[in-house]
Amino acid sequence: MTTAAVVRAVAATATAAGQHSAPVTHWGGRILLTLLVLAVLSGVYWLMWRGWKNRAARQADLPVPPSTAPEGSELGDAVEGVYASTTTHGDWLDRIAVHGLGVRSNAWVRVGKSGVLFEREAAPDVFVPAEDVESVQTAPGIAGKVTGGEGLIVLTWRLGGRVLDTGFQPRAKGDRARLIDGVDALLTERTKG
Repeated sequence: MTTAAVVRAVAATATAAGQHSAPVTHWGGRILLTLLVLAVLSGVYWLMWRGWKNRAARQADLPVPPSTAPEGSELGDAVEGVYASTTTHGDWLDRIAVHGLGVRSNAWVRVGKSGVLFEREAAPDVFVPAEDVESVQTAPGIAGKVTGGEGLIVLTWRLGGRVLDTGFQPRAKGDRARLIDGVDALLTERTKG
């Protein structure tokens, strides 16, 4: 018996038994499932967008922070890193949605007697005047950036009637102590004067 004869015999037996090969694709079911997944994803993105807009509306009373240091201010060397976000003081997940304060970006921080300047890529710069700086400390995270340990520097400051926390992670570990010392010196200088 040849191979072709064996294949015909098996096919005839399967057909006689009422067995048929399974359909390759159920197009209707696949299209319906794809539309359902797209609808769910669209709904989730719409809810996220709406939540962000509602958060921004709740924070609309927050004034626009200055974006430049005063004329003639001497600021120290820039420390490169990541501007994580700004949140309400004491609530590390309550990200500020207005004025670009909640936007994560690459940044350079410069500290001087006049205050702290965050020079950011793809977001407005933020200048914190010396009189508005409350404290500086390390933390394991803030909304938008969790480092574990104490890898994040958190600057606590006032804007309008609110107290805020801004998280920054220097690229080099050695810059962490230098940045904290610079802000501490600013606070010490302010209390003297």
